[in-house]
This record gives sequence, structure tokens and C-alpha cells, in this order.
Amino acid sequence: MRNRPRLRVLVLVPLVIAAVGILAYFTVRTTLQIDTLRQQSVLEATLALATEKANSIDRQIIDQDNVVMAIADPARLDQLTERWLPTAQRETPSVRAILVLDQSRTVLAFASRASSAFSDEETFRRVLVERMVGDMDLDNLPLDELRHLHREYDSQSYLLSYWQRVHEGRRYLLVARHDIGRIVRETLPMLLHRRESPHDDGQSPKFVRANVANRVNVIDEEGRLIYGPSLSNGEFTVAVRFPTTLYNWRVQVSPLASEEIASRVQNRRVLELAMVTISCIVIVAAAIAILLVAEKERRISALKSEFVANVSHELKTPLSLVRMFAEMLQSGRVATPAKQREYLDIIVRESERLSALIENVLDFARLERGRESYEFAEGDVGDAVMRAIAAYRYRTERLGVRVRLDIAPDLPRARIDERAIQLALVNLLDNALKYAPGSPEIIVRVGSMNGDVRIDVVDRGPGIAAEDRERIFERFVRLTGARKDDGRAPVRGSGIGLALVKHIAESHGGRAWVEGNGREAGSKFSFTVPTRVSHRPAAERSVEIEPESGLTTPAFRPSDDKASQRVS
Repeated sequence: MRNRPRLRVLVLVPLVIAAVGILAYFTVRTTLQIDTLRQQSVLEATLALATEKANSIDRQIIDQDNVVMAIADPARLDQLTERWLPTAQRETPSVRAILVLDQSRTVLAFASRASSAFSDEETFRRVLVERMVGDMDLDNLPLDELRHLHREYDSQSYLLSYWQRVHEGRRYLLVARHDIGRIVRETLPMLLHRRESPHDDGQSPKFVRANVANRVNVIDEEGRLIYGPSLSNGEFTVAVRFPTTLYNWRVQVSPLASEEIASRVQNRRVLELAMVTISCIVIVAAAIAILLVAEKERRISALKSEFVANVSHELKTPLSLVRMFAEMLQSGRVATPAKQREYLDIIVRESERLSALIENVLDFARLERGRESYEFAEGDVGDAVMRAIAAYRYRTERLGVRVRLDIAPDLPRARIDERAIQLALVNLLDNALKYAPGSPEIIVRVGSMNGDVRIDVVDRGPGIAAEDRERIFERFVRLTGARKDDGRAPVRGSGIGLALVKHIAESHGGRAWVEGNGREAGSKFSFTVPTRVSHRPAAERSVEIEPESGLTTPAFRPSDDKASQRVS
């Protein structure tokens, strides 16, 4: 049953760590998915823009082809030039020439807007008849269906729009040659860099912002730059082929700050992962801290239970003795006066013990409730120590232990609660008597240290291990193994005496600690009281309390050497 809380802790810690690990895994995975979605969103927006640009150029070329299809009528071939040229600049700006061929590839009609030499046009017509028509797959071309041929011939790029028609039983091939140079110089700049209004083609303002925040160019199949700036093949750069017209070229789009966007994505990923890691560490640390606090509270609860049992036993024993010897005296069964005196001494001793225990418990109760019960006033720490030792004389006389008191001269005065100082010293003396019963002498020193008043209680007991010197000032802590080596019964006590000493010292602004007694056996318990008032000269006082001697009001006299006064 005692190990059940510890077992729960041992089970809960791995479970908490495992739960945090699972949470971290899914959080990281979600973070990476969100990061991927962000990148995908940027890519989709860039791809949509590239597709829109390619489609817009395609549409403009096809719109011009539709105008040519309406003008180039096989029934009116002799009027082709008159019908087309007057409106060519406005309706078909990129169309350079229109040709009509019969099934034998003979040019029946030809109209051109070019201002170049006649030989260039003848070269084009020859290449068209000899090579281009053969690449058009006319056998599988339905009537009146528009097709395009985009290819290089003799290192020169051509774009042809063509379709077939039947007139009076004869099949005709109609061809429109587009001016590639004009498309690159005029059409591409106009369409690729156009800032659409929110109402053009149903586009939203969001799409318009995407147009402005990107760089666009056109490249061929081999990656050679046709138009626009050179773009690096970054993470967010996309390329889209023209659907039907310039199908050997591609529109390439990259965000203006593609490298910056990639850097931000990477930084955001690192930041989010770092935040997830820190959060997991905080959760684990908080869980461990909660478990440690719970374990500490469990130990304190166990110590409190032991404290209640110890105090109950400590109260019961002196009460039983007082009652037993009082009943014997009351019954008149004590025959001799010596026995009566012995029984009365026992009653007085146990009453003092009971009073001291009750006083400690009451002070500890005030400590637990956090009440400021001290009444500070300017006083002499040496006088308070003298009175405490005088009140403790019966205990030392009974155990045959001598108490030597050394008080330094010119001791500073301080603001103290005299009763609390006496209580702290009595607890230290009681601790020395309980744990060092064979010690012939206990030394109490009062002096100055760094402007503070320091009180030392030195015994010749077995000493305290270094690892226990901090722990013994905690509430309810008792070193139960103090008497195992000498074979005596374990020391009884409540476990609150040293905790009260520490609380009293800290309430006065000082501290309490324990250390070894130099090269000699035993321990030296010390606490300090800060001085906040001016001091007055005082003689060094040295008092010894020996067995069978009482301590009344001591007399003080100035002396250069240490003076010793024995009070009988």
C-alpha cells in the first residue's frame, strides 16, 4: 500500500511522455502538411496566372484567325486583298499574309502586309508548298476546323493558321501566316504585363494582385529565352505550354520574391517546429514538476501523520508520569520525605517538558498559518540568551551537563522578539542534549559576524552528515538513526524544533545552519540576527552553568580578559 503512490508516479511519467510524443508527432505532421498546402497554394496561384497568360495570347491569335476565316472566301478569291488589307491593322494585327491553295498545292490567291523584299515572300511560298503543307496532316483535317503549325524551318520560326473548305466540289486550303516578330514585340508585352482591372473577364482583385507580383517570360522547347527576363528554375517557378497556337513555346511565371518566399517558408517551418518542440518540453517539464510537487506533498502528508503520532506520544508520556506520581502523593503511600521530593521533582520535570512541547506546537501552528506573531523591539541579544539559559538550568542540572556561555564585548543591539530568540536557543539546547547525551559540555557563543549578531551552540555529539545538514531544518524531518550505533533507544521528538529555529532566524532577517565542529567531534548549530540599531558598549560575559548550580540574575563587569562568573 505504501508503494502505491510511487507506482502511480512511475506509471504516469511514461504515459505523459508518450502522450506528449504522440501530440508532438501529429502536431509536426500537421505543421508540415500546412506548410505543404501553403506552398501548393502559391504554386497553384502561379500556375493559374501562367495558364491565364498563355490562354489570353492563344485567344487573341485565334480571334484574328476567325476574322481571316470570314474574309478568305474561295468564292471571292479575286477580292481577298481588297477585303482584308483595309481592316488588317485593326482586326488582324499579327497576320502577315493570307494564302489560298488548291489540292495540287498551287497558290491561287495571295495577300500580304509585309513591306520586305519580294524574294522573302517567294521563299516563304516555296517553303510552304514544299515542306509546310506536308506537315499539316490534311487527310485527317475536318472541313472548317482551325489548326496551327508552329515550327522552325531553316532556323526561322513560323506560326501558320490553316483550315480546309469546299467550294463547288473543290477542296481549298486556306493559310494565314502570323508575324512572329510582331507577336514578340507587341502582343507578348501587351498581354503578359497587362494589369487587369477587377472587372475584366470576371477576374477578382486578388487575381490582379497576383498579376502584378510576378515575373513572366516566354521560352522555347530548349529553354532559350524568347521574351522577357531570365528566370531561375526556383521552387515556385512554373511553365505552361501554349494550348494550340505557339505550342512549341512556354509561358514561364515566377513570383517576384520567389527566393524570399522560399526563405520565409523555410524560416516559418523552422519556427513552427521550434515552437512545437519548446511546447512539448514545457508540457513534459510541467508534468514532471506537478508529479514532483505531488510526491513532495505526499511525503509532507506522511511526515505530518508521523508528527501527529509523535506529538501524541510526547504529550501522553509526561501526562501519564505526572498523573501517576501525583496520585501516589495524594494517596499518602509515599513513606519518606526524600521519596516525596523525588516524586515532586519528577512532576516538575515532566511538567516543564510538557510545557516546552506545547509551546513548540503552538509556535509551529502559527508558522503553518503564516501569522506574523513576533513583537520586535530594540534589545540585547546577549541578555535574551542569558535568560534562556537560566530558564533551562533544571534540564542541564538533571542530566549532569555543563553549559558554558561566551558573550563578546561591544555586542550590537538589534530589533528582536526576545521570547522568539529564547525559544530558538532552547530548541538548540534541547537538540544538543537529546543527540549528544554523553557530551560533558555544551558551549553557547554570542558574537558579531559581518555586522550581524551570531549565536552558536556547540556540542560534542556524533555530528551530522553533510548530506543531512540542509534537510534537518525542514518540517517534520528527524534523523531516526542517530542512536543506532551506541545501542540506545531512538531519540524521541516532534521534528519541528529546528524548523522553528530556521523560521525565527529568517523572520528576524537572518539565517540558520549547521556545520561540523572543526577538528573535534560534534556539531555547531548557528543562527544570525541582523542589527539595525546603534550598539552600546558592553563587557564580555562568560558564564558557566554546572550541575547542582542555579542561575539567577548575572552580574556583569567590564574586563579586558574573559571573566568567569559562577552562580550558586
